Amino acid sequence: MNSPAPANNPGNSLSAQLRQIGLRAIPAGLDDFLTRATKHRWSPHQLLEHLARAETEERSRRSMERRLRYSGIRGFKPMADFDWTWPSRIERDVIERALTLDFPQNICHAAVLAGSSVLFRSAPALLEDLHRQTPEGRRRKLRGYTNVGLLCVDEVGYLSFDDKAADLLYEVINRRYERKPVILTTNRSFKEWNEVFPNATCIVTMLDRLLHHADVTVIEGESYRVRESELESAARRKKK
Repeated sequence: MNSPAPANNPGNSLSAQLRQIGLRAIPAGLDDFLTRATKHRWSPHQLLEHLARAETEERSRRSMERRLRYSGIRGFKPMADFDWTWPSRIERDVIERALTLDFPQNICHAAVLAGSSVLFRSAPALLEDLHRQTPEGRRRKLRGYTNVGLLCVDEVGYLSFDDKAADLLYEVINRRYERKPVILTTNRSFKEWNEVFPNATCIVTMLDRLLHHADVTVIEGESYRVRESELESAARRKKK
């Protein structure tokens, strides 16, 4: 007959057993949790309530961290630090209605915090990701870009693309049309997109789907990064 495992076996500890059944928050601070339960004389019902609350909060935290990693959101300036007097033209009401925004990255970050799945990709990165795939890999990638809760495509227009790239972007926009939201940033007016995607035949149809139901906001002004760099340089000169 097999004898019981020794009580001091690490694999048999209460913390290890709690981890085995999927708990994360309590095993990491088990001694403290039990001390508080003893000090406050929690009933079994209260102990379970505290355990459930701690695990729910930990799972929410881990879920948010996963969504942030998956999103690809880069470093950005919070809208609380944005100087609304900088642009020569900006539709502040549209931007504030969209949430609080570096514009798209603030929205994406807020969406992650609200529990949505988010993908933030530059247009070159997204199109390269799709272009290099095998047919089966491309179908799988398209499903990912289609089903994510919020997709942000940044910097359309900074580079020129071939007609194949236009077809791929159209496929993404078309699959999300009237199903899932898209944020897209561009430095070119839509009438100039034929220069961004020369020889492409899908531009009119893509813009038709992209702009239907859309809020379009125009920001005019000198480069915000250049402005910040000039202010930082001026501040350094003052310190000398």
